[in-house]
Order: sequence, then structure tokens, then C-alpha cells
Amino acid sequence: MTVSSETGPLPGETIDPFMEGRLRIIQTKKGYRFSVDALLLSDFVTIKKNDVAADLGTGCGVIPLSLLAAKPLKHVFCLEIQRELAYQAARNAKLNNFEKRMSVIMADIKNPPLPASSVNVVVCNPPYRRRESGRINPDLQRAIARHEIHASIDDIIRTSRHLLTTRGRLSLVYPAERMADLIGKLLAAGFEPKKIRIIYPDAGANAKLVLMEAWLNGNSGLTVLPPIFGQGDYAIESQT
Repeated sequence: MTVSSETGPLPGETIDPFMEGRLRIIQTKKGYRFSVDALLLSDFVTIKKNDVAADLGTGCGVIPLSLLAAKPLKHVFCLEIQRELAYQAARNAKLNNFEKRMSVIMADIKNPPLPASSVNVVVCNPPYRRRESGRINPDLQRAIARHEIHASIDDIIRTSRHLLTTRGRLSLVYPAERMADLIGKLLAAGFEPKKIRIIYPDAGANAKLVLMEAWLNGNSGLTVLPPIFGQGDYAIESQT
């Protein structure tokens, strides 16, 4: 179901500026709020002129908004299973005058209502934790964002394979400790890792996150970009 709406915050929501005030975003005061991970991923994603993209699990829409503001993206389809977040994303599209280039669809990403081979880019900031791993947050929005409750990494890779054109690009942010598992799953599904950037909390710490770009049916050849220490250029608190 495509979501449309008026702009403006509801009770319990805030409007926050980001990208040096170029954009504004509606978020809940409590519950799911976007993290620096989403901004680092947006900066990492390769977008070519007239690309069409899909964002799987868009939340409040921060990744597509960032891409539309900074890169030559033609259109982005934003899939979100949670009604409240889908409604926020739709309002954020309108608030920032991107409603003609940003379609918000309330749907399960395991069954996307988009044709096969219909996008050049898939981007996803997925849940980092397996469903059975650790304490599940009592706040449902945060729980779904952090644990594989509605979709696993296997589901995300499967849907990406369905949606992408040949040599289409999948970009993800994922825990560094699960990088080997991620690469194995990508290769098994016909994706070739092409670009990696590793994020460290600081120069003396172990890696925390990995940014990964993989091409569907791509040729071999991997570029490892310079690492990021701390939060890069983004001075916001990470919601981990």
C-alpha cells in the first residue's frame, strides 16, 4: 500500500534538522530514532545518474532523504512494514519536497510489491541481531530495528536479488563481527562484494561496523576504502 500524508509532527514527535539544515526529519521522541549508521551508509552508497533505488525497512525515511538531497537519484521506493514509521517517512518526503521522487510503501520486504529487476540500487540498514540473540527491547519499534523479528539478512539478500537488475548494487551496513557470515551469504546468492569500508569507534578499538557494496552477478575485484574512526563527519549519537 502506497502511503501519502500531510506534513507536520504529531504529539510525541519532533522535527530535527540534519545535513547542516538542508533537510528536516520527523521522528518519535521515544521509540525508533535514526542513528549515525544510516548517515554513514547514505554517504557510502554509489548512485549513478537516473538510478532507481529501493530502501528496505526505511523507518522514518532518513536514508532516501539523504540520497535524494546529495546524489543524482531519479526515484526511490521506500518499503516499511510498520504503519507509524511508513506514515512518518511519507510526511518527511513531503516536508522536504521529495514526494514526487520518493514513494513510501507499507509492505513486508519479504514480499515486495515491486516488479523483478526493477531497480538499480538496493540499500538497507538491517537489524544487526539474530532474533534469539540477547534481550529484545520492550519498545516494538526499537525491537524490530535491532532484532531480526520481521526479516533476516537472508530475507534481505533474497529480496534484493529479486529487485535488482543484473550488476545492480546492494549496499548494507552490518556488524563487523558478522562480516564473514555476510560475505558468505552474498556469494551464495550470486552477489560479488565490490566495495568495503570498515568503521572503528576509535583508533585503538576493534572494528564495530562494515559498509558493504555488492553487485548482482558482478565480476570479482574488491576495493577496500580507508577506514572511518568514530562517527566520521556526523556528530550525532548512535542508537545502538
